[in-house]
Formats: sequence, structure tokens, C-alpha cells
Amino acid sequence: MATSRPVRTRANARLGLGLAAVGRPAYITLGRDADLPAHRSEAVLEARAHEVLDAARELGIDYVDVARSYGLAEQFLRSWLEEADAHPFVASKWGYRYTAGWRRDADQHEVKDHSLALFVQQWAETDRLLGRWLRLYQVHSLTSDSPLWEDHALLDALAHLRDQGCEIGFSTSGPAQADAVRRGLELTVQGRPLFTSVQSTWNLLERSVAPALEEAAAHGVRVVVKEALANGRLALPGPATVGLEQAARDHEVGLDALAIAAALTQPWADVVLSGAVTVPQLTSNAAAGDLAGEPGLDTLVAPQAPAEYWAERSRLSWA
Repeated sequence: MATSRPVRTRANARLGLGLAAVGRPAYITLGRDADLPAHRSEAVLEARAHEVLDAARELGIDYVDVARSYGLAEQFLRSWLEEADAHPFVASKWGYRYTAGWRRDADQHEVKDHSLALFVQQWAETDRLLGRWLRLYQVHSLTSDSPLWEDHALLDALAHLRDQGCEIGFSTSGPAQADAVRRGLELTVQGRPLFTSVQSTWNLLERSVAPALEEAAAHGVRVVVKEALANGRLALPGPATVGLEQAARDHEVGLDALAIAAALTQPWADVVLSGAVTVPQLTSNAAAGDLAGEPGLDTLVAPQAPAEYWAERSRLSWA
């Protein structure tokens, strides 16, 4: 395993920006009709992505997350990087094909494929767009039953990329995230750990992966939190936010800031991603930094059972 990191304090985690929700016209975040115009052409969303990236730079956010399946997110980031005087930590992912054809009403928006052939194809595409800036390349939504674990040709290809200087990581989803995290920590290729970064869903409603992420942090693996707002369920008033509403009024911040602050406060977290698609959203998310370490944030919302949480998430509509 990688060398253990120094003892960390709760102030070490930082906010990052994920472009999943602004790189394509449809996503499963609640409230998109209010957040984005009805007309979502490539040009419109590219301009919006640039606005949010500009705001992130002004706020000191220096970690940006994209993926091959996020529509044109890599392309939008590339065009911004070419113009901006900025050098963020850029992370991307492979393992899903974007299949919606820029349609909001597509029957299928993405298809998972953890094959060597898709890795070779998508790495070439990512390298062409982001090779100058890319620091981390991740397997997208790796599960403990993925064919990747036994595909030695694929593992050797990932290790070759690792040995060329690009970090290799993976993201997780689903009620068995902890199993995938632990299996990833154990994986070595050619005598060395393959993965040095993990990105998992953790939020006040779904905390089951936390012990595995704590183990990852103890082994020196970067821990990135995604979906801290539970795809908008913790950012909009409703049954899930009853416990947050009075606290938000007391602190004079949005519900989103409290939920993100809870993630930033986790002692194993390195980066917590914002999925903001407007500048005011990102500014509101960034207020979480002033609340990180606030006691009692974990008590404001009762978590769901993992199976219940992921079943509810699977019913969210692409919009």
C-alpha cells in the first residue's frame, strides 16, 4: 500500500467543481428547469460551463472533475483552459459512453463498459483534449463485480498509464460502494498499488461508505466526495431537509452549504465536489468552507438505509 499520510485535521478538505450537470443537456439533479434555460445547445452550455469555471477560479477552487460520459464536459473544460490563466488539478473518468445524442428525452443517456477496448478509445479521446492538464484518470463507477478485476490486459494498460506519470483512480456508486473501495485498496499490478484516488458518494442521507473511505485515507489514498447534495435532495426544501432548515436560518446560509460542510468536516475527506450549474449556486456552495468543523452537522438529517437511498436515486428523472 501507499505510504500513510500525516495526521489530518478537519480543515484540510477543499471544495472542487464537477461538470457532470453542465456538460450535457440532461442530468438527474433536481431543479434543473430553474437552473438552466429551456434551450440547451452546445454553445449555451459551453458558455455556462465557462461562467462557472471562472467563478470557481475566483473562489480559489482548484480541482475540476469531468468524464467521457459527461457529454461535452471535457471539450468545454479544454476550451476554458486554453483561454484562462489557471492551472487546476484536472481529473477525468472513463468507462461509460454518452449515448443521448444531446437529447433530453433520450431513452438511454449512458452505457457502462469496463473493457480494454473502451479504455483504449476513451483514453485517446481524453488525452487529445486534456493531455496537457490531466492529473488523474479514473475508472467510472467501479463495482466489486466489474470484469476489470480479472482483466489482466486492461490492468496492465492502466498500470502502464500509471507508470507514465498519470494517477489512476476509481469512482463508486450503489449500496455496495464499500466493497468496491476495499477491493480497490487491495489491488496491486506489477507489484504496486494501482489506485491512488477514490471518488465515492457520501452525503447526510447516504453515509454507508464512510468506514471504507476512512481506511482509504489511512493508506494515503486521496478521497473525493461526490453527490454531497444527494442530486439536489439536500439543496431544496422537502422531507429530506427538515432538520437542515432551522440550522440554515440560524447560520444565514443555504441548505446546500450545510450539507457540503458536513462532507468537508469528515476527517477522511480531501475534496468535496460541487455540481453547481450557476454562479450563485457555486457561491452558495462555497459558503460551506466557513462552516466546516461546525459540531453537530451529522445530527441534522437522519440517514437512509443504503438500499432505500439508491432505489430512490434510481427513480430520479433525467431532465
